[in-house]
Amino acid sequence: MNKLIAVVGMSGSGKSIVTDYLEKLGWTKLYFGGITYKLMNEAGIERTADGKSEKEFREELRKKHGLEFYAKYFENDIRNELKTNNVVLDGLYSWQEYKHLIERFPNLKLICVIADKKLRYERVGTRPNRPFDKEAIKYRDISEIENLYKGGPIAFADYFILNNSNINKVIERTKEILEKEV
Repeated sequence: MNKLIAVVGMSGSGKSIVTDYLEKLGWTKLYFGGITYKLMNEAGIERTADGKSEKEFREELRKKHGLEFYAKYFENDIRNELKTNNVVLDGLYSWQEYKHLIERFPNLKLICVIADKKLRYERVGTRPNRPFDKEAIKYRDISEIENLYKGGPIAFADYFILNNSNINKVIERTKEILEKEV
């Protein structure tokens, strides 16, 4: 049976290091944020530099269709990809998304990437594609915890990766986890 892993964590923790690494190993990556961008484009809504339009759109989708919306949206893709490949999910947020997926895919494992808050804020503040200032990232953190219930999957993760130092340590820990799971 092919493996299904969701990588969770707060913004700037380093989730993409793990998902990109698994993708390089041949895993199929399904990016939840891509759903937001796709549907925003279809609705003619522009992404703002401060991320507010994306946040509002993402929260509205979940308000309208349920907090498990993204999991439902990708459910068939996950099922189809698992027929031939391992799958990594990038961007699972809510406890409801997790509950929806674990009921349908009991082999789902959660990997949580964590980093000190100050370091996460520095990383997000210096992102080349869309940097956030400290107040904007703090606002995003609080919004994701309070409105999207992001804490549940983080707290309930099967494995944790501390990303306070360098990418090599993150990759080493990811390899350790894969040895246990594969």
